[in-house]
Amino acid sequence: MKKIIIAGVDEVGRGCLAGPVVSAAVILKKGINLKLLKDSKKIPFKKREEISDHIKCNSYFAIGVASVEEILDLNILQASLLSMKRAIVKLTVRPSLTLIDGNFAPVGLKNYKTVINGDEKVKVISAASIIAKVYRDRLMIRLSEKFSNYAWESNFGYGTKAHLEGLKKFGITSHHRKGFKPVHKILSN
Repeated sequence: MKKIIIAGVDEVGRGCLAGPVVSAAVILKKGINLKLLKDSKKIPFKKREEISDHIKCNSYFAIGVASVEEILDLNILQASLLSMKRAIVKLTVRPSLTLIDGNFAPVGLKNYKTVINGDEKVKVISAASIIAKVYRDRLMIRLSEKFSNYAWESNFGYGTKAHLEGLKKFGITSHHRKGFKPVHKILSN
């Protein structure tokens, strides 16, 4: 009997005002500590980084990114699905079943199942959420070194008070999502 290879897929950054949307696709290996795997939002920053390293050492994984420009051109849902598809295609091992967080899947996938709140319910999707979140957080921290007026090193592009105040005071950057309401409002003033 053929062994079923399951991949988990999740995206991070849909609700942000700045930065790309990032997805991860993960296939777990036998050595993984399943007890560590839960929704990335429920794990403190430092611990999440440690767990991400553990997952990377015990899985096949790939990252897919959709840029700020693609988010503007396509809309956030379609850009999220594009980043998911990019991650799935990059996997070096082909899954026989792909489990995707949410209720939408990229076009053209075969043998998949969407799982609402999958990052809480399914360990392999939790693993994908952790890797995607750590990757995106690190990216936003690097961007915050150049764009220090928006507190991206702590809000990672989400619309926190500090980020909104930075937008009002310093305007937008090329990393801001111009179609998102708070950013668009500043543009149209």
